[in-house]
Amino acid sequence: MFKLIVLGILSGAFFSTTFVLNELMSVQGGHWLYSATLRYFFMILFLAIILLFQGGIKRLTDIVKLFKQNYLFWTISGTIGFGFFYALICFAADFSPGWVIAASWQFTIVATLFVLLFFGKSFPKKIWFFSSLIFIGVCLVNLSHIDNFELSTFIYGAIPVLLASFCYPLGNQLIWESQNGSSTKVPHIKSSLLKNSFNKVMLLCLGSIPFWLILLLIIQPSAPSSSQVLNSSLVALFSGVFATTIFLYARGIAKDSNEIAAVDATQASEVIFAMLGGFLLFGTISLSSFSIIGLVLIMLGLFLFIKYQNKT
Repeated sequence: MFKLIVLGILSGAFFSTTFVLNELMSVQGGHWLYSATLRYFFMILFLAIILLFQGGIKRLTDIVKLFKQNYLFWTISGTIGFGFFYALICFAADFSPGWVIAASWQFTIVATLFVLLFFGKSFPKKIWFFSSLIFIGVCLVNLSHIDNFELSTFIYGAIPVLLASFCYPLGNQLIWESQNGSSTKVPHIKSSLLKNSFNKVMLLCLGSIPFWLILLLIIQPSAPSSSQVLNSSLVALFSGVFATTIFLYARGIAKDSNEIAAVDATQASEVIFAMLGGFLLFGTISLSSFSIIGLVLIMLGLFLFIKYQNKT
């Protein structure tokens, strides 16, 4: 369990670059759709290079074959877990400041529990309590930075992220269920390729391509700037490749719903890393009493996850 928590927090550190760099691109005037689509374009490029080093051309051809064999499943899971999730995140960045996105995204900790219930998982009520502590903690950390609250900011910023908080764990859980063959709701894909997290991320990226192409054809945004291309490539590398791969690896070795919930709960650490990243990039950070209480609740929730799992 300790290993899972450490891996989850490490992925949270890389994931936090999404909030910081998306805020930067929004301030610079880049269209939200390019912030989203360019990330996955670069992810496919980076992953292809990594997979070539790991297994050569054969690895890439095997992945394409596996995708074709189950193209409907990968398209659905990629569209939900990568497409809907990140399109909503980037859309929200154009309408609200970073604190709204960071605070709202942490609802994924609770959303994960509903997703697990949908797939017939069960876990003690204590898991709800631990997740609630973390969620309250991140809310306090972010709400302490509110200067002027506007309802429109909440509607256009928070609501899309709340929807995204369900899409991401749903997409991830579809992969877990398919890999383990523990649900009749999804096909059981028996392939040794799914033991490699880079392979799974590549399959999800390929599955999201139709969604991005459709959005580009419908919206037709103006060409991105060079800075937006660069920042999107950084998000793709740190958040898309490193964070997602580590996160899926941790989820993949989780033995039951309690451990899966614990791994997903470590995403709360993104708030702390996002605060540090914001300070380094924008030079702004402030810790009030609410912030300190929130940080304590986050650490307490994670500690209780570890302690409870060790006992059981």
